[in-house]
Amino acid sequence: MVMKKFKIAAGVIGCFLASTATATELVYTPINPSFGGNPLNGSFLLNKANSQNRHSAPLTERSYDERLQESLERAYINRIVREITDLAFGEQEVDENGNPIDSIFDQDSIFTSGDFQVELITSNPDSIIVNITNLVSGEVTIVEIPRFG
Repeated sequence: MVMKKFKIAAGVIGCFLASTATATELVYTPINPSFGGNPLNGSFLLNKANSQNRHSAPLTERSYDERLQESLERAYINRIVREITDLAFGEQEVDENGNPIDSIFDQDSIFTSGDFQVELITSNPDSIIVNITNLVSGEVTIVEIPRFG
């Protein structure tokens, strides 16, 4: 009886050893799209990370007058940058006498915003000079923009 069990066990082991083994090459595929993974995983991973994030930015509520002041300053700074660009590249609109139309740069000007003072020197025919002074620390940054027009 022991011999019969041994023959059955040897037969089963022989069948396993006699069969052909098939295997494939293991290929690593990253999950994160930043490292070559599927781009469709991006939103899933971001949502997963956001759900685990326990930190939040502090909320600061600004009053209406603070928001209005910031908006006006932003609009004025945008206008300054646009007109400096126009002056530097010679694309400013002029009237029939050659005078700039609706320009804030009829002369050198100074603009103060918060802790900074911006001085625009446009009287130099070769360049526009912008002096930015930090009123708290006294640090001065000078930007010189050549005129091309």
